[in-house]
Order: sequence, then structure tokens, then C-alpha cells
Amino acid sequence: VNNQMNHYNRAHMKNIEPTKSYRSLCERELYAPANYDNDTEMKRVMQQFEDRTSQRFHEYDERMQSKRMQCKEQCDKEIQKIILKDKLEKQMEQQLTTLETKIDTDDIPTGVCEKSLADKVEKTCLKCAGVLGGGITPGWGLVSGLGYVGWTNYITEIAIQKGIEEGVKAGIEGLKGFPGLYPLINFSEIKNLINPANYDIGMTYVNIIKQVKITKCVGNAVNTEPFCNYVSRSGESALSDRPAVIAKDAAYMAELAEREVLDAATPGLTTYSNAITASVVAILVIVLVMIIIYLILRYRRKKKMKKKLEYIKLLKE
Repeated sequence: VNNQMNHYNRAHMKNIEPTKSYRSLCERELYAPANYDNDTEMKRVMQQFEDRTSQRFHEYDERMQSKRMQCKEQCDKEIQKIILKDKLEKQMEQQLTTLETKIDTDDIPTGVCEKSLADKVEKTCLKCAGVLGGGITPGWGLVSGLGYVGWTNYITEIAIQKGIEEGVKAGIEGLKGFPGLYPLINFSEIKNLINPANYDIGMTYVNIIKQVKITKCVGNAVNTEPFCNYVSRSGESALSDRPAVIAKDAAYMAELAEREVLDAATPGLTTYSNAITASVVAILVIVLVMIIIYLILRYRRKKKMKKKLEYIKLLKE
């Protein structure tokens, strides 16, 4: 009965208090002063602590040196500012002593901002110079340049086309002038054989003459046709030298015709180029004059405002 009523009876409860652990003799010897200093693990930990501490002290010294340098530079700047301020104040005092003591009321600026004629002219010149220099001059130069380039390309194309036409014509005339060739082939056949792509190539004419020789100089035609007699009598020179001369003459006639067209158009191009150059130069001169007027008026206005500010400062003192 006593056990049932007493819930805290020691007979039915386990011991919940922790048992004390006592260090053994070997642990006490391990942490003894002599063994503690000679332990390799403790030496390594102590060395790491010393290295990190010295590194932090070194970083701290570097930061302090940089901060000292910054503070020194800032102090030097402040000292220079103070010296410059004192110097300017002395110069202003010397200049104010030389000013006239008599001050008219007209020289003192009023609160009403009245624009003078000089201010209006200054702003007008600035606007005109900006419009002319920033918009009109580049635009006119661009348009004129594009027109000049387009006209030049057009004249060049016409000259090249004219040269090709004259070269083809010269090649056809050269073949017609070949001894005995024209009766064997008619004009339409010669015209179809010569084109803008081959009129100045010697092999074109060599192949034509060889083809006529192969097809026409057969049988009795070898002795009766003048072309066949000329080719057989002249040999290889008729198949190489004469065609080369025809091609060279055709190329020369093409170059001559092209040069004539360009020479005829050169005065017009020169006049157009001179007109563009003159107009651009005139606009640039106007812009330069307006900028000069603006700078002069701006300088005078600044000078006048400086004088008024000196008067105001003198009155305040």
C-alpha cells in the first residue's frame, strides 16, 4: 500500500543524475605545461594564429597609410583653396580701390530684364549660324555632291558606250578592208561576228579569217579568189599580224571616241563644280561672319556685366 500511494518511491525509479567523469592520469599528463608547449598540433594552431594575427595587423597598417595619404591630399587641397581665396580677395581689393568713387544710378542694374539691341543681334546671329552651319551647309554640300557624282557617272557611261560603238564599227571596217574577204562574206555576217565583247581581241579576227579560209578556199577557189591568193601568198602573217592590227585599231578608235565625249563634257562639269564650290564657300563665309559678330557681342556683354557686378559689390561694402 505504501508503494502504491508514494509515486516517488526510490525503489521504482532509476538514477537520473549524470555520473561524473574523472580525467585519467594520461590526460592530465597530456595537458601539462611541458607537454602542452611541445605538442605538434598545438604548435601548428599557435603558428596559424600568429600568422593570421600578423597578416591582419599588416592589412590594418596598409589601410591606415592609405587613409593618412588621402587625408594629407585633402588637407593640401583645402590649404591651396584658402591661399587662392586670400589671393583673389587681395586682388579684388586692389581693383576696387582703383574704381571711380562716383557711381551713376544708370550703371546699377534694375530688377527689370530689358533686352538690348546687342542681345537681340547676338541671339539672332547665333541662331542663323547654327541653322546655316548645322543644317543648310551640310545638306547643300551633300545634295550638290550627289548631283555632281551622278552627273559624272552618267557622262562616263555615255562615253564608254560611245567608245564601244566606235570600236565595233572600226572592227567591222577592218574586216571589210581585209583583201578579198568582203565578197566571200556579206556585211550582215561580218556585223554578227563582231560585238562589244570581242571587238578589241585579236583572236576574234584570227578565228574569223581561219574559218573563211577553211570554208571558202576549196577547189578552184584557191587560185581564183583574191582572198585565197592573199592568204596562201602571205602565209601565217595574214592570219596573225593583220588581225592584231585590226584589233588594235578598233581599241584605239574606242578610246579616242570615249576621250572626245569626256573632253566635250569637261567644261560643263567644271562649271558645275565651280558653282558648287562657290556656293559652299559663300555659306561658310556668312557663317564665319555671324560667329565673329556673336563672339564680339558676347565679349562686350560679359565685360559690361562684370563691371556691374563690381559696382554692386562695392555698394554692398
